Amino acid sequence: MAPKRPVGAGVFPVPVEPPAPRRPDPAALYAALDLGTNSCRMLIAQPKGSQFHVVDSFSKSVQLGYGLERSGRLSRGSMARTVQALRICKKKLEKHDVRRMRLVATEACRRAGNGDEFMAYVTRETGLELEIIQPQEEAQLAVVSCAPLVSTKTEQLLVVDIGGGSTELVWIDLTSVPKHDRPRAIMRLHNGFKPAESPFPHAKVVDWISVPLGVATLRDQFHDVEDDAGRFALMSWFFEENLASFTPYDAIQEKDGFQIIGTSGTVTTVAASHLGLKRYDRNKVDGLRMTSDQIDTVIREYLALGPEGRRTDPRIGRDRHALIMSGAAILQALLRVWPTDRLSVADRGLREGLLYAQMSADGVLEDGPF
Repeated sequence: MAPKRPVGAGVFPVPVEPPAPRRPDPAALYAALDLGTNSCRMLIAQPKGSQFHVVDSFSKSVQLGYGLERSGRLSRGSMARTVQALRICKKKLEKHDVRRMRLVATEACRRAGNGDEFMAYVTRETGLELEIIQPQEEAQLAVVSCAPLVSTKTEQLLVVDIGGGSTELVWIDLTSVPKHDRPRAIMRLHNGFKPAESPFPHAKVVDWISVPLGVATLRDQFHDVEDDAGRFALMSWFFEENLASFTPYDAIQEKDGFQIIGTSGTVTTVAASHLGLKRYDRNKVDGLRMTSDQIDTVIREYLALGPEGRRTDPRIGRDRHALIMSGAAILQALLRVWPTDRLSVADRGLREGLLYAQMSADGVLEDGPF
């Protein structure tokens, strides 16, 4: 008897193809949270062309680093205030059903002896998982956020991010990049300051530095100096002393083709004061170019007001008055070291850099002009 043919014998197997990778949804929402020494800030945004549209935001002064200079640890009160703010952020993320996000902490959590413990506490209390990023990545993201403000005429660029606990400076040489591609060359730095192999001309990072002095930590260094003007002069001198190891410190720069972009609450507050804004307007401040004389005039006005006058000045605001002079001292030191005709004001920073980096990595930004 002939053997029976097994059921299914001779049938060709159907090839199993791996599923195609899911294409990123250009309508998806992204979030970026920046927990700094003084503030907790978050943006929720949607890609729009080569940039993004902000859907929701949050900003709160939590003073996480209060007392850190003296104790080396985050205090219970500071941590409690911060967790309250983060609970609000969690509700906003859930409300908008955000799936793509990056939540980071910076200098205060880097320096605090209990920084890692605090990250675990935040996760237990809010369900949010924050990561402590290193100074170089913080500097990279601040630079990326400023890409739309880079002039096509700029050949040497200095980006300054004045934070609560540290100040990042990045010096970039753009001379080998075609003029029309200079803003986009800055955007490509989100992958790192050392360029990977690429067909595109790259921006060269000459040097960068993270100075462990921001508006809160510099103020705390000289809190015992009673004379207002004397304290300001000491803070400015002390910050300049900490720039000595930065490679371009002694370099003489041509004013033509040199651009400084300042990103921080200090810079935007000085700009708002210059414009006489009693109610802050980002559209009037972001991208504004101020002369060094205009900045100096505003700083002199602050000094003339004194502590009480600054506390009640509507242009400065209640959250900023205690920190504005330490920030102004940093700004004055920078303009003394690198004399320049103008400074570009950026109302953008780490949050915007986080959003650009996420969206760029997902390929949801259009490849067009900023």
